[in-house]
Formats: sequence, C-alpha cells, structure tokens
Amino acid sequence: MAKKVRKSKEYRKPNQFEQLPNQPIESNARSGKVQSTSHENKSNPMLLISVGLIIGVALFVYYHLLTLVQMQDLSGSLPMPDQRIFGYTLGDIEALRNAMDDDAVGQLNYLHKTAGFLFPMFTAIFSMLLFIYWIPNRQTRWLAWIAPLGFAAIDIWENFAIDALFTGELSESAVVLASILTTTRWALFIITAGLVLGLGAVRTNRALKAKMLAIREGTD
Repeated sequence: MAKKVRKSKEYRKPNQFEQLPNQPIESNARSGKVQSTSHENKSNPMLLISVGLIIGVALFVYYHLLTLVQMQDLSGSLPMPDQRIFGYTLGDIEALRNAMDDDAVGQLNYLHKTAGFLFPMFTAIFSMLLFIYWIPNRQTRWLAWIAPLGFAAIDIWENFAIDALFTGELSESAVVLASILTTTRWALFIITAGLVLGLGAVRTNRALKAKMLAIREGTD
C-alpha cells in the first residue's frame, strides 16, 4: 500500500505579502520619474529660446526706443539714420553732421558697437532656434531662416555704413548705400517678427482647439 503523503501548506510571512503589491508601485514610480525628467529635458531648450527672445525685445526697446531717441538731444531733435525706416538723403546726413559734435558722433558709434550689435545677433540666433522647433519641414525652415540671417548681416553692415557717413568726406553714393541698408534691415526685421508672432499664434490656436476637443470628449 502506498503511503499517504501529507500535503503541507505553505505559509508566507506578512512581509512577503507586503512586498508583492509594492513592486508595481515602485516600477510605476520609477517610470513616472523617467517620464517627468524626459519632459523637463524637452521643455528646457524652449525655455532658453523664450528667454533669448525676451532679451532681444528688451534690447530693441533699449536701443531704438530709449538711447537712439535720447540721441536727438545731441542732434538738434533730428532723428538718427537708424530710425528712418524709409531711408534718408544727402541733405539729411549733412544736417546731422552740422548738428552733432565729435562727442555725439562718438556716442552713436559706441551704440552701434554695443546694443546695435547685440540686438540683431540675439534676434537672429533665437529666432532661428525657434524655427527649428516650430517648423518641421527642412526646406520651409531654410526659407524662414533667410529673414533673421539677412537682418543680422545687413544690420551690422548698416552700422559701419552709418558710422562712415560722419567721418571724412561725404559722398552721395555712401548715403544711398547706407539708406538702402537701413530700409532693408527694417523690412527683414518686420518679416522676422511677423514669422515669430504668426507661428506662435497658429500653435496657440491649435493647442486651444485640442484642449477644447479633449474637454468635449470628456463630457460626452
């Protein structure tokens, strides 16, 4: 006769039962940390770009709306060439040369080397970085880059051209060149600002529509 084998019941300690439910919680917690860190890593570049664009706006206000306006106190209330969006003539530059002394010309030259250089560089660099994130198509992105790149290059060239108008002999060809550069850089700046604001408005509109759709689906 076969012997009856007594089945022994397995008893688990309480701490063994407590470990099992905690395992998925720990795994979820770990996965949650990974997701949050990855989301933070994605948002950090956009935060940096936003700060750069804010600095560019601050430089625009400081350069065009504050210091160049104050320069009119040294030029008999005549606006600087940088502020004349539609250009200027030989007579306009002659009037400025007669009204501005060496100290005023030196201050204008200093502004061109400081805020006049930083403003177009910040605007171009951070606008181009913004287009990388907002324009997925490479060819369209390259087309969008033309405006900020051209703006920075022509703005810096314009600074040298305007400074040359106040030193040495004045020629009509030099005035025409500087005037064309001033008008062109304003046009490219307006295009760049329009692209940034337009793309921002489109993305904001899409985000609002997606949020409204999610709310409607949740209430149904």
